[in-house]
Amino acid sequence: MVGRIPVMNVMPVVDLGRQPAKATVGEPFPVTATVFREGHDKLGAEVVLTGPDGVRRPPVRLHREGDQPDHYLAWVTPDAEGAWTFEIQAWSDPIATWQHDAGIKIPAGVDVDLMFLEGRLLLERVLADLGKGEKKAAAVVRSGVEAATDTTRPVEARLAALQAPELAAVLLEHPLRDLVTVEGPFPAYADRSRALFGSWYEFFPRSEGATLNEKTGKVTSGTFRTAAKRLDAVAAMGFDVIYLPPIHPIGEVNRKGPNNTLEPGPDDTGSPWAIGSKDGGHDAIHPDLGTMEDFDAFVARANSLGLEVALDYALQAAPDHPWVDSHPEWFTTRADGTIAHAENPPKKYQDIYPLNFDNDPSGISAEMLRIVRFWMDRGVRIFRVDNPHTKPVAFWEWLLREVRTTDPDVIFLSEAFTRPAMMRGLGAVGFHQSYTYFTWRTARGEIEDYLRELSRETDHLMRPNFFVNTPDILHAFLQYGGPAAFKIRAVLAATSSPSWGVYAGYELFEHVAVRPGSEEYLDSEKYQIRIRDWETAEAEGRSLAPYLTRLNEVRRAHPALQLLRNLVVHRTDDDHVIAYSKHHGDDLVVVVVNLDPHATRETTVHLDMPAIGRDWHDTMLVHDELTGETWSWGEHNYVRLDPGHEPAHVLTVRSGR
Repeated sequence: MVGRIPVMNVMPVVDLGRQPAKATVGEPFPVTATVFREGHDKLGAEVVLTGPDGVRRPPVRLHREGDQPDHYLAWVTPDAEGAWTFEIQAWSDPIATWQHDAGIKIPAGVDVDLMFLEGRLLLERVLADLGKGEKKAAAVVRSGVEAATDTTRPVEARLAALQAPELAAVLLEHPLRDLVTVEGPFPAYADRSRALFGSWYEFFPRSEGATLNEKTGKVTSGTFRTAAKRLDAVAAMGFDVIYLPPIHPIGEVNRKGPNNTLEPGPDDTGSPWAIGSKDGGHDAIHPDLGTMEDFDAFVARANSLGLEVALDYALQAAPDHPWVDSHPEWFTTRADGTIAHAENPPKKYQDIYPLNFDNDPSGISAEMLRIVRFWMDRGVRIFRVDNPHTKPVAFWEWLLREVRTTDPDVIFLSEAFTRPAMMRGLGAVGFHQSYTYFTWRTARGEIEDYLRELSRETDHLMRPNFFVNTPDILHAFLQYGGPAAFKIRAVLAATSSPSWGVYAGYELFEHVAVRPGSEEYLDSEKYQIRIRDWETAEAEGRSLAPYLTRLNEVRRAHPALQLLRNLVVHRTDDDHVIAYSKHHGDDLVVVVVNLDPHATRETTVHLDMPAIGRDWHDTMLVHDELTGETWSWGEHNYVRLDPGHEPAHVLTVRSGR
């Protein structure tokens, strides 16, 4: 039912309020609404947050946004983790109505005495509402009452007193609220900061510390013990999360060989995503990696370095997974009696059996929750979920709610490269972060549109995590762009999204695909152990690690880069140069990137100065965090970016307005 003062189109509201909007502790989020009324009288509106403790926070006034007369906006910030609500309160504002009318009528000599009388009566109402501790405010209001009453003063002086800034400030702080209408409450959930901000690094433990016997050509797998030695270098690069692909026993039936071949040799390791064998299933560790105690030691070592361990959560089974014998009803049986393997035509995954949630949904769901809790009990608080879009959304809603009820700090990242509706739906029902289409956005226009979409249109549904590469995705931009392409994509990911990720080998510029037109790596680590010589590459200056380290240092030093909803795109004169900024409080970061890895680009960057909290004619002393150079910038700024030297500016403001 419409209230006396209509309040409509409230945002952020997810699924008609059945799901909470995304929020993070310390992250401002916008609340908007269409608020209007009949006639010409003025109105006011504010948003009121109620925290997980049940305490209502001080109201925040809604203000008109842009040139839309009935569209109102306020930014609010949760200060604690947990379930929040917000409501919109709108009212008829007799003070604002009087101020508007008096400013027109009194100078025109219309109803002068009546207007002053009405003003006095309104101010007396304000006085009556002021508490005993509001002595200063009361004195200001009394001066207004005196001005409205004192007929010995010139009319102009009386009106000027009633329009004084100090009185206007008090009246804004203590409005008269008639015909109050409340819309809400609407739910929001504030997660811990890692749900929004973090730098992820992915490696395969079996490759870290692996050795090659040059005489026999046999490769010995790395273990959790040897992989733990690599953690120091990952932490030194400034990463916050170390993500591990599946660490479980790998199926032997239909095992894949190198480069996804169907004829593996006796020593081929297979894909970690083909989970399960005679050695166990999802609650077991591959024997080559070590013991459960070794895993515990790995987690402890990571935590001591400031790294959180993210574990892959892949709900599927190899043909020899224990589930296939104990619960054959959990899979799809085809007309010929065989169990259906996974397919994404034309791709076939003969080594993987998908689960069929329609056959025994309660049994499957209980087992999947048990698995999550098993690894939670071993110190894992982040899960990267493999292909969640191939399982029922209702299942994820249930699972994520169950985990949040007891362990609200546990974070789930959705790896769903699929239709937008599914990606957003998974975010809406509880996934904390989402893989995105970032990898395939390489041209300026499509990057700009996507950044606007993620930061302002879908921010209440899903949080992005920009991975520059994955074991599955080696984009053509990296295959043919040379070292500059790796810098370009790293800068874009690290500065436009509060969460970003790197798969091992990126810092070594690994760029060779298995065949032209493919996004699969040659000798993909999904199917074999990959031995890398990190130390030699860095010693010889062939590593991007120092560059990644610098980007993570800048991210940690600048709160503006740790937020999602504060991104502003700026105009440039070259279609191959993109410019955007992030602004929070006194912290301002402006990023300019040459998207052409092959050619130097010169252009003018036109900053939207009011959008970054500056006046149009202000100048700023800006410092390039990548090169150390300093310039004076204003609205229009010449830029020359040579990808052979440095394809980007990451500018922070040192002084000026």
